[in-house]
Order: sequence, then C-alpha cells, then structure tokens
Amino acid sequence: MRRLIVLCALMAGALAGCASVPMSSMEADSTAKRFLPRKGYSHIYLYRHETLGGAFAMTVSLDGKVIGKTGPQTYLMWEVTPGKHEIASHTENTARITVQAKEGRNHYVWQEVKMGMWQPRSQLQEMNEEEGKKGVLECKRAAEGD
Repeated sequence: MRRLIVLCALMAGALAGCASVPMSSMEADSTAKRFLPRKGYSHIYLYRHETLGGAFAMTVSLDGKVIGKTGPQTYLMWEVTPGKHEIASHTENTARITVQAKEGRNHYVWQEVKMGMWQPRSQLQEMNEEEGKKGVLECKRAAEGD
C-alpha cells in the first residue's frame, strides 16, 4: 500500500511540473499578436494552449529544420513565403501537417497533446481564423532555437 502511495505521489509530481522553454520578449509576443504579415509573406502560428503533457517540451520543425520547442500555453510564429510548408511535431510520435501559405494571410496550427506510452504524443490540426487567433491569444510566444 505504501508503495502505491509513493508511486501516485511521484506521478502527480511529474504531471504537475511544467516544461520550461525559452520565451520571446514581451515585445515580440505583442508584435506577433497583431496578426499583420508583411507584404509578400504569410504567418504560420503553431500553438499549444493545453496543460496536458505540461512536463514535456515538444520539439517542432518547419520544412525539415528544427525551429524550437513548445511548452504548455506557448506558441511559435513563422514569417514564410507563400507556398507549401511542412510542420512536424516530434514527440513520442512524429505528427506532420502541410500548410498552403497564402500571401498576406495568417495560418493557425493547433498542436494537440495526446496521451502516449512513455511521453505525450501530438496531433497537428489546421484551424480557422477565429479559433486560431483565440488559441494564440491564450498563449505566450516561445523563442525559436533548438
């Protein structure tokens, strides 16, 4: 019985902890939340507005290059040229999505956290403007870098 209590306490502690990821400045966060792509470009926002799997940082790549990590209530934003861009979330699984970026538009991808065997899994879903903005506004901008 005592072992069960200790195991439960350890699991609760692991679930309660939150992954720490490098964060962007408040200025970079507020600029990104203006949702105004420059002429000739598009923005892609990837957001993770859940606390499930909060003890784990999730590595994200754009077009095959590792760009950064997300933690709970964080997002990444990329200024990209119009065209196809592949985003991948590297967790217990590797989830991928292709976004067809259009000039002057914002695109939103929800990094949904799922239960995994040893660490969280993820699923990527492109969201509409209303849901995407709402999700991004619930988060803080994570810094790029691996």
